[in-house]
Amino acid sequence: MSLKQQLSEDMKGALRAKESARLSALRLLLAAVRQKEIDERIELDDAGFVGVVEKLIKQRKDAVAQYLAAHRQDLADKEQDEIGVLGAYMPQPFTEEELAALIGSALAETGAASAKDMGKVMAWLKPRLAGRADMGAVSARIKSALA
Repeated sequence: MSLKQQLSEDMKGALRAKESARLSALRLLLAAVRQKEIDERIELDDAGFVGVVEKLIKQRKDAVAQYLAAHRQDLADKEQDEIGVLGAYMPQPFTEEELAALIGSALAETGAASAKDMGKVMAWLKPRLAGRADMGAVSARIKSALA
């Protein structure tokens, strides 16, 4: 079952269970997916769907930080709940060992020797890590490996 089909089934389940907060987050995701499909005139596959979910989660995390800075715990909690609902559509993240092995093979394959080669390494890693690792943390690990 594709992620879009799973979303549709989850929405039906949330409607039947009268879970209004979960249903709201699922509708938000469906709207974002449809908007992306209309804007680009394509039918999103699972990889494109995960990209939309990543973007929405990042937006929610930014909003949580802003709400906490403004001392609005109630709104921050609502955003955290939405992150939890959206996170169910993300693939399983890499373990530390898998990530270290992938970074090691990226450094070997690209022949990276200094920080100038950072772009080559990130370009090699990005499609392999899509949705399964925080690219900011990966970037920091590569910088320390190249230093």
